[in-house]
Amino acid sequence: MGASPFLAACRREPVPYTPVWIMRQAGRYMPEYRAVRARLGFLELCKTPDAAAEVTVTAVERLGVDAAIIFADILLVLEPMGVGLEFTKGDGPAIQRPVRTAADVDRLSAVDPGALAFVAEAIRRAKRGLPSGIPLIGFAGAPFTLASYLIEGGGSDDYVRTRAFLHADPGAWDALMHRIVQALAGYLDSQIAAGADAIQLFDSWVGCLSPQDYRAHVLPHVRALLEPLRGRVPVIHFGTGTAGLLEAMRAAGGDVIGLDWRVDLDAAWARIGHDVAIQGNLDPTALLGPLPELRRRVAAILGRAAGRPGHVFNLGHGILPETPVAHAKALVEMVHELSAR
Repeated sequence: MGASPFLAACRREPVPYTPVWIMRQAGRYMPEYRAVRARLGFLELCKTPDAAAEVTVTAVERLGVDAAIIFADILLVLEPMGVGLEFTKGDGPAIQRPVRTAADVDRLSAVDPGALAFVAEAIRRAKRGLPSGIPLIGFAGAPFTLASYLIEGGGSDDYVRTRAFLHADPGAWDALMHRIVQALAGYLDSQIAAGADAIQLFDSWVGCLSPQDYRAHVLPHVRALLEPLRGRVPVIHFGTGTAGLLEAMRAAGGDVIGLDWRVDLDAAWARIGHDVAIQGNLDPTALLGPLPELRRRVAAILGRAAGRPGHVFNLGHGILPETPVAHAKALVEMVHELSAR
C-alpha cells in the first residue's frame, strides 16, 4: 500500500493527484447494491461477510475511487450491549431498550469483539477481492453519536434527551461513554488486525453540542479511543455540523479531520493547522445537478486546497440515494483530472 495516493494524502505526503472516495459509496443509489438488498435484509447483509465484501468491492470497481470502505453500520457495536437494536423499513434504526438513567447504563452488557467477528471477516474477504493497491477503510461510530442513539432510542432532530442526560447526570454520562469507548477499542483493533488500512470515526450528530460541552464531555473520551491508534493506521475523524468544534476535534485526535459542506475548506484547514490532513467537502446535493456545475464545484474545492499535501476529496456526508451512478463516477474522474500534478 506504499504507493496508495489515499494513504499518502493521509500522511500529508505528495501525491500525483488528489485521492477521492465517497462516504456511503456502497449504497442504495447503486443498482448492484439494490440487487443484493432485494435478497438480504440490512442487518443480514451486514452479517454476511461474502455479501458485505461484494458490495464493498463493487463500489470501487464501478466508481474508480482511491479507497474502499467496508460495508457495515455504525450501530452494529450496540447490538451486543443488549439494547434491542432493530432496523425497520422506512423508519431506520430503533433501540427498543434505550438508556435513560444511571441504572440503564449499569445494565449494558460488555461487548466481546468476537460478537462482531463478521465485520473482520468481511474485511478479510474484501481485501482479497479489491484491485491491487486499493486500501480498505474500516470504521466505527464515535462515542457521542453512539451514546445519542442509545439515549434517544433512534435518530433525533435536536438530541434534547441526550443533552439533558449529559447535564443532569455527568457521572452516568461518563460511565456510558467509558463503556462505549471500551467496546469501540476492541472493535477497531479487530478491524485493523483483519487488514483495515485506515479507520474513519463517524461523529454524525456531535454538531448539536456547544464547544464547551464538547471539550468537557466528549473530547476526553474520543482522545482515549484514538490515542492508542496513533501510528498504527491513519485515522479520519469526521463529524457533521461541526464548524464550531473543529479545533476541539483536532485536539481530540486523528490524522485527518473530515469536514461537512457547511465550511470553506481553506478556512477550516487554516483554523486546525496545516500539520494535519483534511477530507472533504462537497455538498452531496451537487451530485444531483448538471455535470458542468458539478465540475465547477469540484474545481472550487480543489482550488481551496491549493495543491497542499494532505487533502482527501470526499462529500460532506453520505451520497444520497437518488444520485445517478454516472454522476458519482464523473465526480471521481473530475477530481483526478483537475488535480493532476
